[in-house]
Amino acid sequence: MKNEAYLVVEEKALPEVYQKVVQANALLESGQAASASEAVRMAGISRSVYYKYRDAVFPYTRKDSSGIVTVQLILLDRPGVLAGLLTVFYQAGANILTVNQNIPVKGRAFVSVSARITQEAWPADRLLEALRQAEGVVKIDSIMD
Repeated sequence: MKNEAYLVVEEKALPEVYQKVVQANALLESGQAASASEAVRMAGISRSVYYKYRDAVFPYTRKDSSGIVTVQLILLDRPGVLAGLLTVFYQAGANILTVNQNIPVKGRAFVSVSARITQEAWPADRLLEALRQAEGVVKIDSIMD
Protein backbone atom coordinates (compact mmCIF):
# COMPACT_ATOMS: atom_id res chain seq x y z
CA MET A 1 0.00 0.00 0.00
CA LYS A 2 1.37 3.37 -1.00
CA ASN A 3 1.67 6.06 1.69
CA GLU A 4 -0.31 9.18 0.96
CA ALA A 5 1.60 12.45 0.91
CA TYR A 6 -0.06 15.82 1.35
CA LEU A 7 1.00 19.29 0.35
CA VAL A 8 -0.35 22.56 1.64
CA VAL A 9 -0.33 25.05 -1.20
CA GLU A 10 -1.66 28.60 -1.26
CA GLU A 11 -4.93 28.64 -3.20
CA LYS A 12 -3.90 31.31 -5.70
CA ALA A 13 -0.90 29.20 -6.76
CA LEU A 14 -3.15 26.37 -8.00
CA PRO A 15 -5.02 26.11 -11.28
CA GLU A 16 -8.57 27.47 -11.02
CA VAL A 17 -10.05 24.02 -11.63
CA TYR A 18 -9.08 22.91 -8.12
CA GLN A 19 -10.86 25.89 -6.59
CA LYS A 20 -13.94 25.01 -8.60
CA VAL A 21 -13.87 21.40 -7.37
CA VAL A 22 -13.81 22.72 -3.79
CA GLN A 23 -16.68 25.06 -4.69
CA ALA A 24 -18.71 22.17 -6.16
CA ASN A 25 -18.17 20.11 -2.99
CA ALA A 26 -19.28 23.07 -0.87
CA LEU A 27 -22.42 23.49 -2.99
CA LEU A 28 -23.29 19.84 -2.42
CA GLU A 29 -22.56 19.94 1.32
CA SER A 30 -24.62 23.09 1.86
CA GLY A 31 -27.57 21.75 -0.13
CA GLN A 32 -27.40 24.58 -2.65
CA ALA A 33 -26.92 21.91 -5.30
CA ALA A 34 -29.06 18.79 -5.23
CA SER A 35 -26.72 16.64 -7.32
CA ALA A 36 -23.15 16.49 -8.58
CA SER A 37 -24.38 17.44 -12.05
CA GLU A 38 -25.99 20.58 -10.68
CA ALA A 39 -22.93 21.41 -8.55
CA VAL A 40 -20.47 21.15 -11.46
CA ARG A 41 -22.75 23.24 -13.66
CA MET A 42 -22.92 25.93 -10.97
CA ALA A 43 -19.13 25.79 -10.41
CA GLY A 44 -18.37 25.86 -14.12
CA ILE A 45 -16.45 22.59 -14.50
CA SER A 46 -17.04 19.29 -16.24
CA ARG A 47 -18.27 16.22 -14.40
CA SER A 48 -15.14 14.29 -15.41
CA VAL A 49 -12.89 16.92 -13.81
CA TYR A 50 -15.05 16.92 -10.70
CA TYR A 51 -14.99 13.14 -10.32
CA LYS A 52 -11.23 13.04 -10.97
CA TYR A 53 -10.42 15.48 -8.14
CA ARG A 54 -13.40 15.48 -5.75
CA ASP A 55 -11.73 13.26 -3.14
CA ALA A 56 -8.25 14.75 -3.57
CA VAL A 57 -8.84 18.49 -3.28
CA PHE A 58 -10.30 20.05 -0.17
CA PRO A 59 -9.88 23.24 1.83
CA TYR A 60 -7.40 23.25 4.68
CA THR A 61 -8.60 24.57 8.00
CA ARG A 62 -5.91 25.19 10.56
CA LYS A 63 -6.61 23.27 13.72
CA ASP A 64 -5.73 26.25 15.85
CA SER A 65 -7.81 28.66 13.79
CA SER A 66 -10.82 28.04 15.96
CA GLY A 67 -11.55 26.52 19.29
CA ILE A 68 -14.46 25.78 21.52
CA VAL A 69 -14.80 27.45 24.86
CA THR A 70 -17.30 26.29 27.45
CA VAL A 71 -18.20 28.87 30.06
CA GLN A 72 -20.03 27.93 33.24
CA LEU A 73 -21.64 30.80 35.07
CA ILE A 74 -23.87 31.63 37.95
CA LEU A 75 -26.24 34.43 36.97
CA LEU A 76 -28.69 36.54 38.90
CA ASP A 77 -32.30 35.62 38.13
CA ARG A 78 -33.33 38.92 36.55
CA PRO A 79 -34.88 39.71 33.17
CA GLY A 80 -32.32 40.38 30.46
CA VAL A 81 -29.26 38.94 32.22
CA LEU A 82 -28.94 35.91 29.93
CA ALA A 83 -29.69 38.04 26.87
CA GLY A 84 -26.95 40.46 27.89
CA LEU A 85 -24.52 37.60 28.34
CA LEU A 86 -25.31 36.20 24.90
CA THR A 87 -24.84 39.69 23.45
CA VAL A 88 -21.24 39.64 24.72
CA PHE A 89 -20.64 36.42 22.75
CA TYR A 90 -22.15 38.09 19.67
CA GLN A 91 -19.97 41.19 20.08
CA ALA A 92 -16.91 38.97 20.44
CA GLY A 93 -17.65 37.24 17.12
CA ALA A 94 -18.18 33.86 18.79
CA ASN A 95 -20.63 31.29 17.42
CA ILE A 96 -22.80 29.88 20.20
CA LEU A 97 -23.14 26.10 20.00
CA THR A 98 -25.14 25.30 23.15
CA VAL A 99 -26.83 27.08 26.03
CA ASN A 100 -27.99 25.15 29.10
CA GLN A 101 -29.70 26.85 32.01
CA ASN A 102 -30.95 25.32 35.23
CA ILE A 103 -34.09 26.54 36.97
CA PRO A 104 -33.10 29.42 39.27
CA VAL A 105 -32.81 28.67 42.99
CA LYS A 106 -32.65 31.49 45.55
CA GLY A 107 -32.39 34.11 42.82
CA ARG A 108 -29.46 32.51 40.99
CA ALA A 109 -29.22 30.23 37.98
CA PHE A 110 -26.44 27.98 36.73
CA VAL A 111 -25.80 28.49 33.01
CA SER A 112 -23.38 26.70 30.69
CA VAL A 113 -22.57 28.18 27.26
CA SER A 114 -20.35 26.55 24.64
CA ALA A 115 -19.15 28.66 21.73
CA ARG A 116 -16.71 28.41 18.86
CA ILE A 117 -14.17 31.19 18.73
CA THR A 118 -12.19 31.81 15.55
CA GLN A 119 -9.12 33.90 14.79
CA GLU A 120 -11.47 36.71 13.77
CA ALA A 121 -13.15 36.63 17.18
CA TRP A 122 -11.79 38.13 20.36
CA PRO A 123 -9.13 36.09 22.11
CA ALA A 124 -10.57 33.80 24.79
CA ASP A 125 -9.12 35.82 27.66
CA ARG A 126 -10.72 39.02 26.35
CA LEU A 127 -14.06 37.22 25.94
CA LEU A 128 -13.89 35.88 29.49
CA GLU A 129 -13.08 39.31 30.89
CA ALA A 130 -16.02 40.86 29.02
CA LEU A 131 -18.29 38.10 30.37
CA ARG A 132 -17.08 38.79 33.92
CA GLN A 133 -18.08 42.43 33.44
CA ALA A 134 -21.56 41.58 32.10
CA GLU A 135 -24.44 42.64 34.32
CA GLY A 136 -25.78 39.90 36.56
CA VAL A 137 -22.75 37.58 36.43
CA VAL A 138 -22.00 36.29 39.93
CA LYS A 139 -19.34 33.69 39.12
CA ILE A 140 -17.64 32.40 35.98
CA ASP A 141 -15.44 29.41 35.11
CA SER A 142 -14.20 28.40 31.67
CA ILE A 143 -12.99 25.24 30.00
CA MET A 144 -11.05 25.52 26.75
CA ASP A 145 -11.54 22.54 24.43
